[in-house]
Amino acid sequence: MLKGFKDFILRGNVVELAVAVVIGSAFTAIVTAFSDHLINPMIASLGGADVSGLGFYIRQGNEATFMDFGAVLTAAINFLIVAAIVYFILIVPMNKLDELQRRRKGVEEKAEDEAPASIEAELLTEIRDLLRKQNGETAIQQDLN
Repeated sequence: MLKGFKDFILRGNVVELAVAVVIGSAFTAIVTAFSDHLINPMIASLGGADVSGLGFYIRQGNEATFMDFGAVLTAAINFLIVAAIVYFILIVPMNKLDELQRRRKGVEEKAEDEAPASIEAELLTEIRDLLRKQNGETAIQQDLN
């Protein structure tokens, strides 16, 4: 049971996934800091006279009823930034790598298909053809008798 767990943990995919999670969380911290300290102040400046940001209170004086559209907009911008970085830094290069591997595999398969038949294969083909010819003549002679 422990050997199976060890094999699972040491698989390349699990280790790569763990590294991706760590890097992703570190990158998310960078994007969050960017949003909190650069984007949020710009969004808050679009709000009204109060500094609470882009939103309004459903009930005045009750902080829990503040509809904060700025926070939703910031979350959307965070998502777009992370998605764009993941796409252009991870997905596009991986797609190019997969395409190159498929091309190489296709070239190798064509080379195998175009390889000349071995001498043994040619001899076996000739023997088969001779046996068919001989069996065909034998069947014709039996029909005539």
